[in-house]
Amino acid sequence: MPPGWLRTSVRVFPLAHGLANTFLPLCYSSSLSRTALARCATSLSLRPPHAKHSVSLFAPSPFPSVYVPGVKSCFSQFSPTFSLCPLTSPCHSFTQLSFISHSAQAMNLPDILEVLEQLAPLSLAEPWDNVGLLVEPSKPRLVQKILLTNDLTVSVMEEAEVMSCDLIISYHPLLFKPFKRLVQKDWKQQLAIRAVEAGIAIYSPHTALDSVKGGINDWLIGGVGSGSVSVLRQAVSSGPLCHKLEFTVRNHEELETVLSELGDRGTGVTFSAARPDSHAYSVRVSCCDSALTSVVQTLWQHSTPQQSLSILPVSKQPLLGCGVGRRGTLDEPISIETAVNRMKAHLGLKHLRLALGAQKTLESTVTTVAVCAGSGGSVLQGVTADLYITGEMSHHEVLDAVAAGTSVILTDHSNSERGFLSVLRERLSVHLDDSVSVQLSQKDRDPLEVM
Repeated sequence: MPPGWLRTSVRVFPLAHGLANTFLPLCYSSSLSRTALARCATSLSLRPPHAKHSVSLFAPSPFPSVYVPGVKSCFSQFSPTFSLCPLTSPCHSFTQLSFISHSAQAMNLPDILEVLEQLAPLSLAEPWDNVGLLVEPSKPRLVQKILLTNDLTVSVMEEAEVMSCDLIISYHPLLFKPFKRLVQKDWKQQLAIRAVEAGIAIYSPHTALDSVKGGINDWLIGGVGSGSVSVLRQAVSSGPLCHKLEFTVRNHEELETVLSELGDRGTGVTFSAARPDSHAYSVRVSCCDSALTSVVQTLWQHSTPQQSLSILPVSKQPLLGCGVGRRGTLDEPISIETAVNRMKAHLGLKHLRLALGAQKTLESTVTTVAVCAGSGGSVLQGVTADLYITGEMSHHEVLDAVAAGTSVILTDHSNSERGFLSVLRERLSVHLDDSVSVQLSQKDRDPLEVM
């Protein structure tokens, strides 16, 4: 139960960019129950329409941590976030309990794109992919309705038009290959033209959503069971390539001269004495790829650095948990038959295709699993695992896996991906305003069916 310092006075005023702050001063007074605190939360319904809100509660410090869950739960219907930060005034010390309430308005397209970037950074996409905003309406408009689909087909576009959709998030990119004209003879270009005419934006996350930690591949391998999971092909930072240069200078005077000349190159410089019994210095210089040539030219103007110079590439930082494909070791080994049944349930499918590895049966044990959503033949090739799970592989890729003793489950391409849209919908709903509707396409389906 919250303490007895709550006063339910509320002040609301607008801020720039459509924001408003609601201050709920809390002071010691008569004892109030959890119901009173809930009434205080309910008073947020008085906030102006079409505005986001940040809400701050001020309480005397130190604020007892035991009360945090109760206060948070009362306001959870208005905000998914909650924080405490100390404040001071000339007379008192306070604790500010801050959180953000959902707004009651549609959102601008750039704001939604920012949310999508946070959920699946486009820098994680494969270099060959075409991701991000593919179609942008000529006139800015608020987004109230979003349609999620695995593939943007003619039937899905008709569905979007009927529901007056503002944004289509299509996992696979509608536009992939370059083209020189927009004409009606190509069905994908037809859909792009229809989207422009209807003022519908189109966005595709594709391989960025595959690669991100907690994305499609993590979801796919989770259908088999719990265990330790690693990335098959590690993603690295998208920052510029860096180099490390090492060289020697004779004395402190030469060191200062070289460092001064390098100061205008935008480099990070560290140095240390190479031989404590002399005045020589060993210097390390780090620079980005674009600055390498000018840094080397500067060092070559000095004889000692020129003679001792060595250049080493610096590996980009790995992005842990992100990358192409996944390999997992199950906490509890299962049979191949159990793996098949689990994947059917996970993907909502009645049928899967199975190739048993050499000398394997349905009762054979599965301890290690490798997965790649979509077309995983090239990604899974050569990976050591008891079982491969992917959407599709070529005939000869399956033969190679079977010969190596690895069993293969094929779901058909989009069936390995589509189920994740429900997860994406929930994640979007947490970050978007309540007035923005996110719906799953009812027309989207894999083009192949088992008869």
